[in-house]
Parts: sequence; C-alpha cells; structure tokens
Amino acid sequence: MKKAFIFILVLGLFFMNPGPVYPVKGKHYTVTPASAKIKIDGVMDEAAWQQAVKIGLPYEWMPGDNIAAPVESDCRITFSKTRLYIGIRCFDPEPGKIRAHLMDRDALDTFMQDDYVSITIDTFNDERRAFQFSVNPLGVQADAYFSEPEGRENFNWDAIWNSAAKITANGYTVEIAIPFNQLRFPKTKGKQTWGISIERSYPRNVRHRLSSHPRSRDIDCILCQEDKISGFENISPGRNIEFEPSLTLQRTDRRTDFPAGKMDTGGINVEPGISARWGITPNIALNSTINPDFSHVEADAAQLEINTRFALRYPEKRPFFLEGADYFQTPFEAVFTRTVFDPLWGVKITGKQGRNAFGFVAAQDRTTNLLFPANQHSLSTSLEQDVLGGVFRYRRDVGKGSMLGLLYTGRAGDGYFNHMAGLDGFLRLSRTKSLTFQVLQSHTRYPETTALDFHQDTGSFGGTAVTAKFRHMGRHLYIGLEYEDLSPGFRADYGFIPRVDVRRYLGYIEPVIWGKPGGWFEKISFQLSGERKTAHNGNITDQGIGLEFKYAGPLQIQFLPALYFQEEFYNGVLYDKVYSLISFGIVPFKGLYFSMLTGLGTFVDYTNFRLSDRFTLTTAINFTPGKHLIISLDNTFDRLSHEGNHVYTANLLQSRMVYNFNVRTFIRFMLQYTHINRNIDQYLVPSSVEAKTRVFFTQFLFSYKINPRTVLFLGYSDDYYGFQGVPLTQANRTFFLKVGYALVL
Repeated sequence: MKKAFIFILVLGLFFMNPGPVYPVKGKHYTVTPASAKIKIDGVMDEAAWQQAVKIGLPYEWMPGDNIAAPVESDCRITFSKTRLYIGIRCFDPEPGKIRAHLMDRDALDTFMQDDYVSITIDTFNDERRAFQFSVNPLGVQADAYFSEPEGRENFNWDAIWNSAAKITANGYTVEIAIPFNQLRFPKTKGKQTWGISIERSYPRNVRHRLSSHPRSRDIDCILCQEDKISGFENISPGRNIEFEPSLTLQRTDRRTDFPAGKMDTGGINVEPGISARWGITPNIALNSTINPDFSHVEADAAQLEINTRFALRYPEKRPFFLEGADYFQTPFEAVFTRTVFDPLWGVKITGKQGRNAFGFVAAQDRTTNLLFPANQHSLSTSLEQDVLGGVFRYRRDVGKGSMLGLLYTGRAGDGYFNHMAGLDGFLRLSRTKSLTFQVLQSHTRYPETTALDFHQDTGSFGGTAVTAKFRHMGRHLYIGLEYEDLSPGFRADYGFIPRVDVRRYLGYIEPVIWGKPGGWFEKISFQLSGERKTAHNGNITDQGIGLEFKYAGPLQIQFLPALYFQEEFYNGVLYDKVYSLISFGIVPFKGLYFSMLTGLGTFVDYTNFRLSDRFTLTTAINFTPGKHLIISLDNTFDRLSHEGNHVYTANLLQSRMVYNFNVRTFIRFMLQYTHINRNIDQYLVPSSVEAKTRVFFTQFLFSYKINPRTVLFLGYSDDYYGFQGVPLTQANRTFFLKVGYALVL
C-alpha cells in the first residue's frame, strides 16, 4: 500500500504542468443611483430600470464551455442610499416548461431543480468571500455566503431582503432589493468597486448554467473571474440596529413508567429571549443575545447509529452562531458551535478593515458537552455545570488570493479547561494550484472523576494537530495531496474532531474529459486515490486504494461507481476489506428527483470484532406534483451478515409532506422511523443488545415567515419506542408555539 501511495504522488508531480492557460477577465460596469422609486413586485415597469446599468448573461459555462447562452437574459442594477436593486428579465421561448415551485426559503432539494437566478456579490473585492442571493420564478428566496478557500456555499446563513417574481408570456421576471445593512462593505463615502456575478439556472433536458462572464475550467478560482462593478457613492446601512425578541411556549408530556404507565401532563415552559445586532460600521457588526431561543423547529435528519465508532455530526442551524460564521472557518473544524448546548448569554463581534478580518465570540453555557476522541473510537458525555467559552479569530489577506490566520478557542468550568491556539493559511500558488495548512496546539484538563470514568489523562495534558493540503485543479486534470497529524493528547472542545492519535497521508489523481454540447455526456473523469493512516506508535490503522469513475450527462444524471481495497486495524487485528459503492442521481422529468447510494463488500463488525459482509442502500425521492405540494422520501437500509448468518438488519425511513400556500406560509408533516432487528445469537455478549429496536418520531408544523426572523411557528411532535416484547408505544408528546420578531432600525 505504501508503494502505491508513493506511485500516486510521483504520478501527480509528473502531471503538474497546468498546460495552456485560457485567460478570462470579466467586464467592468459603473452603477448609478436609481432615478425614481422602485416597487418590488416582479414587473420592472419603473423608469429607473430603463436608466439602470444593463448586464447580459451571454455565456453558458456548464455544460457548454463559455458557448452562447441558449436563451436571453436582461439584468439591470441600480441603488438607493440604503438598498441595492437588481432586476432580471429571463426570456424563455417555451414558458410552459419553466420549473417553479412554492417552498420554504433555502429548501435546496427542491430549489436547485427549479429555474432560478443568482447574484453573487464580493463587497470587499478581495476575491475571498462573497454573499449570494437566489430567487426562483415564484419569488422563493435562497441565500448563502461563499468562501473561496473552502470552495463551497453555506446556505445556513440568512439575511432579511425583499424579492418578487412573475411568470410572463415571454419567460419570467425577478426583482430584488437588498438592504445595505444586511451586507458588509468598506467604510467609505467615495466610490466602491465590488465583484459581481449574475447567473441563471435553466434546467431542461440538461441543466444549462448561464453567466454574465466567462468561467475558465483552467482557473481554480471562482470569485477572481467575476465582473467588477463600481459606484455606490454615499451608501449607508442606516442606523443598522436589529432587535429580535422571541417567545417560546412549550409543553411536554411524558410516560414516566414506560411502557405501562400513564402519560403525565407536563407544565408549560415559557422562554422569553432577545437578540440584538448593531452594525457599528458598514464593515463591523456586534451581536448579542440573552436567554436565546435555540430550539430547533426543523428536526435534525436522523442517522443510523449502528456499527459506528465515532461521533456523528449534525449541522448548526441557530441564527446567532451563523452570523459571520465564515470568519471562523479553518482547515480543521476547530470551531463547531453546536458544542454550545444551552447558553445563558452570548456576544459576538466580526468585521473586516482593509486586509484584516477578525472575529470574537463568547458564551456562557449551562451544560458542558465533552467529546473524547481517540484512534479507535470516540466517547462523549455532558456535565451539568456551567462553562464559559470563547473564540478569537484573526485573518489577513496576503498577495493575490492568499491569506494567513490566527485562531484561539477556550472553555473553562469547575475543574475543567481546554485552550487551543494556532496558525493557518491558504496560499494560491498559481491559477490552478493552492496550498492549505494549519498548525494547532491544545492544553486540556478534565475534572478528575470524569477523566477516570472515560480513561482520560488526569491532570493537565497537551497535544498538537497539523494539516497541509495541496490541490491542482486544471481543465483536464485534478490532483490532490494531503497530510494530517493529530497527536493523542490533542483536544478541540469548541470544535468537532472525533479522531486523534493518527497520521494520515492521501493522494489522488483524476483525469477529466469534457463533452460537447448535445452529446451523450457532459463530463467524465477517472480517479485513482491512495490513503494511509498510522497511529503515533507506528502501527497501521487504515490504508487502501480507491478507483472511481464519474459520469455526468443528460437528465442531470450523475453516475459514480467505485471500488476500494483497504486494510483497517481494529481491536488488535488488521482486517482486509474489499467493497464497492455506486452513486446515481437523475431528474427524469419536471418535478421528480431520484438518487441512490449502494455499497457492498466486507466491513468490520465493531461490536463482535470480526470481518463480515455488509450491504447498504440509501434512496431519496423528491416529488413536486404541482407548485404547492412537495413530497420527499428517504430510506437507508443496512444489513450485516457473518459467514452467511444474519447479524442485523436496520432500516431508517424519513418522509416529509409540505403544502405551501405561498412563499410565506406552509404546513408540514414529517416522520422518522428506525427499525433494527438483531440476531442476538451472533453477538459475543447477547445480553448487551436488544433483539428488536423501533423508534418512531412525528412532527407537525405550521409556519408563517415574513422574513427569516419574523416568524410564527405552531407545532406538535412525539416519540414512540418499541423493543422485543414491547409494542411501539408513545413515550412523550410536545406542543410548542414560537413567535419571533425582527425590529430593524
């Protein structure tokens, strides 16, 4: 395996020459103030639109390679002192084929299958971070921030902005008004230059992605290829103050003597809270909160917790922590705010001045959540004691597209502390090559009883974490080289790092072939990868080779078969594993998306310390019959057997049915059902497991949103449990009401 890894590295170095460069330079536009008042109604009939700067979308960058767009689009941009205005006419020769559905904002599974327009704005013109605003033909919103070093969008971020859209006889029209107090931009009364990209998704037999500027496949940078737009003199975010009081009422009834006891009626829990935001300047914001309502109206997607060794990750959804979250991103997930479970108060300040960006957050948590990582597994616990935690982040832009950063996180409580600090960076080496790195040092002490209970060091101890990742993304070749080293004593208690005591080496090479417009494929690639992991004592813990084939074609087909040969060390034994994965996705017609992921091969049975045969199948269907109703169905099946004998079979079914009255109001019914059957005769300790486990969760929700923070939620949820000899029985039920209001001054 080691020889194979070295072969991949050498092969990658051999092909590092990026080949011919296709220079791409966006256009420069000058925006002028609106000549008259604009009403956001999706019509674009005001005179101000006729005088606004005009930007076309003449390029198709996917699947075509900067070829002429198949349809015309007319975008207009102007501004007032307090708002940015964008209007787009999307012409369509067959408006009856426009894909448009009502849904909740940021409902991406459905939104991404629709027609929509998207505006990306790099307000600091630093080509590193940008805001993104998208609207479909019925006015449904999706917003995100985009991070160039990570190369991904974060749709958990929400802004308060206005949009409207209308389908017409010639296509559809979108109008957008973005208050400047929802953006960050340099503090100046003079002219500003921003990066801007306007895009349109036009899904038919293939998903045509249109743009206001060309995008080269031989440049591993998105924001550096944007158009530039100048102007915006004397813009102001106003007083830039938001108050967000909220009130949550909740009653939970529980069956205390499960399963035969009666359901005891709980008391009504009243939780008032308030959050505030002050834009000190256009580029610096202060957030604070007291007794915030951090209840999750949207239940976490369930995950099968069977035959796993490490903690499962769930995404952050709470508005206070999402504001300015991009400032705290680093190569390691050293900041993961869901570790803050039940905060009494919180304060945050984020901003950027020139080339310098900074962030600070502090919170007092009434619960101390702890994750104990190791090489072979992770454990966790919660202490019913307060903990005070904080994060400091500093980042400086260096050169053209690079940056360096400092990070500190700390938590302290009764008999406990964890401090971590380090340096990180993103270096753009050329148009196709980049290097990401991070070095961290931690210092930790647990309460003595906790340390003994979970086999941790008593007294204080420390550890280090190091990572370096090289990436080459060229037109016809992708190459990646990665290295990680996390020492046994490293802890990131404000982050999410479930495995330590590991050195990891990874390399991959992926030739790419691009199709022609109207051809039988859009993109084909082949990937050869090699990975090796060792513990700090030198023992191999994981190593292997992967072979992947990737196909993208008409009907938005994504097809990926893969074969892996691996060795995995567990409980003193090195196991040889061979398994295959097949991923498939398709949009066969308007309103239906289907995907599946199946795996078959040999895996380690962690409970019984042996190699077994495993089959998994995950399917997902998103169906939208008409513009109001959305039905989604996801199922995960997992079967493990040993020498032909059944060990367990697990099913996880998740379903949603949503009826959207309009862009503000919907009702939703959701269920999650987990059913696990175990053959206890195949377990080393039969008494340690249940022969049958069933969990059934339902939730009903009525939602009315004027904006992401002015909301009314009314709902009901319950849990049912069942075991061998115990039928599925209701264990609890919860009724809840939440009212939130965003007062913007």
